Amino acid sequence: MAEPIRVLVTGAAGQIAYSLLYSIAKGDVFGKDQPIILVLLDISPMLPVLDGVVMELQDCALPLLREVIPTDKVEVGFKDLDAAILVGSMPRKEGMERKDLLKANVAIFKTQGEALEKYAKKTVKVLVVGNPANTNCLIASKSAPSIPKENFSCLTRLDHNRARSQVAMRVGVPSDSVKNVIIWGNHSSTQYPDVHHAIVNNHGKEMSAFDAVNDESWLKGDFITTVQQRGAAVIKARKLSSAMSAAKAICDHMRDIWFGTPDGEWVSMGIYSTGNSYGVPDDLMYSFPVMIKNKTWKVVDGLVINDFSRGKMDSTAAELVDERDTALTFLGA
Repeated sequence: MAEPIRVLVTGAAGQIAYSLLYSIAKGDVFGKDQPIILVLLDISPMLPVLDGVVMELQDCALPLLREVIPTDKVEVGFKDLDAAILVGSMPRKEGMERKDLLKANVAIFKTQGEALEKYAKKTVKVLVVGNPANTNCLIASKSAPSIPKENFSCLTRLDHNRARSQVAMRVGVPSDSVKNVIIWGNHSSTQYPDVHHAIVNNHGKEMSAFDAVNDESWLKGDFITTVQQRGAAVIKARKLSSAMSAAKAICDHMRDIWFGTPDGEWVSMGIYSTGNSYGVPDDLMYSFPVMIKNKTWKVVDGLVINDFSRGKMDSTAAELVDERDTALTFLGA
């Protein structure tokens, strides 16, 4: 048996974590022969709830789960980590200005970045889920300067899965028959779900998504807005935010980091933009198509970008520049 790895989940008493922890502990993410030490971090008032989560994990009797450590202390939570899944963030409350939300989250992710810097392994893989995920991820990475920027990513896999599923339902094929959709930019309503390079296996015949769907106005209209606004639609229906689908996307994202992407396929991840070939400004966490091998991602280069896509990619980049610049004013505060 391999040595256990230490995996941190923050916001561990929350909804997403409740759907996520079982999959991690069962071996769905880091492998069926990889023992796990799960570290569960949350704020002090949530510790009694966390105790209940610990009891449930124990009661699952999962052979890979070697230890569960509930804590409200960063020096315990971030110690010697192999992987950190930062789910907890300050949610937007009614009447809250966007800059107030950014300010509250800068404080949280600055603290967590500093804790990663001080206590975690330099090889730690950090996935930021808590919104605004891209900018929170940037703040965490800037607050942990000795951990490589490429070790940080934020979750746009949920949007990627949503896009894949929408196309699959439209064509009438299983979702794994759709590959190489792309989410560009911010995990927000400006993100750009792009299917110009997507391939659909339409009942045994490979074709472009545009040919398989055969409805350009839907692909350039309702498809994009459905994916962009899906989170809000779930909240409206459930009165709670996406949890099951978010947990599944987190598992997909981390498993691909650990084991790589299939040959010829790419996935979407929010990663540090520097010197990319798509004209995206540097020093943002921006979602790109990536291929992963040996726990290292590489942006898929050379894709042809038409004018329609360029406009969408630029507008989500502009939002991220604005978010970053606002957040950085709080970072020094």
